[in-house]
Amino acid sequence: MSEQASFTWISAAATDVGHVRHINEDAYLERSDIGLWVVADGMGGHHAGDVASASIVEILDETQPHDRLSDYVNEVEDRIIIANTELINLAKQHNDNRTIGSTVVAMIARDGHCAFVWAGDSRAYRCRDKQCVQLTRDHSQVEEMVQQGLLLPEEAEMHPASNVITRAVGAAEKIFVDIDIEEAQLNDTYLLCSDGLYKHISDEEIAQFLQNENLQDIPRQLVQTTLQRGAIDNVTVVVIRAVNSSAG
Repeated sequence: MSEQASFTWISAAATDVGHVRHINEDAYLERSDIGLWVVADGMGGHHAGDVASASIVEILDETQPHDRLSDYVNEVEDRIIIANTELINLAKQHNDNRTIGSTVVAMIARDGHCAFVWAGDSRAYRCRDKQCVQLTRDHSQVEEMVQQGLLLPEEAEMHPASNVITRAVGAAEKIFVDIDIEEAQLNDTYLLCSDGLYKHISDEEIAQFLQNENLQDIPRQLVQTTLQRGAIDNVTVVVIRAVNSSAG
């Protein structure tokens, strides 16, 4: 566990292949010791999505923690660019140039602040004072349509293009990630997840789950609920909480 400001970060994670797919193309990284957590979701329908997500996690697992959050974010971004190049080359050499790609969402904690780095539609949420908010904005066709006023948010989920993402690691020669930074507070609970979770569980329900005082139970409960509702995709969740240093 790593200590930032007056609190310590603890985390728990769970993943499942779901009821439809035969291979789990999700991967995650849980490094509370250096303040880094990642979820990657291999692009469904593409070849070797599991290779893509595993490659991203492996490269990010080599990240060295930095004293300054900005330096830490820069290294994570650089490593995502490295992963993008490796996946592009792998596709050219071994996959007849067919895309080997994956979404990614990463959370970095340092000095009482959190940074989020993402590409695609894997998400980050924060629960604070019983209020849950989505911190990332999906890089997806339907999200762009919502932003342009062409779709209502409640229409996006059932839209035929709901699975079409506009950004992913390995999908293009250049990868552009979004980055956001916020100040963390004691008892904040964060969730990183693949789209297999929010296809079945609403934001309001996610907020309820994240209020559980026993952090270790939350990932299992979220995955189990997803399975009970059909789990049409792989599902992966990483839950992170800021606790009193003495409690960590």
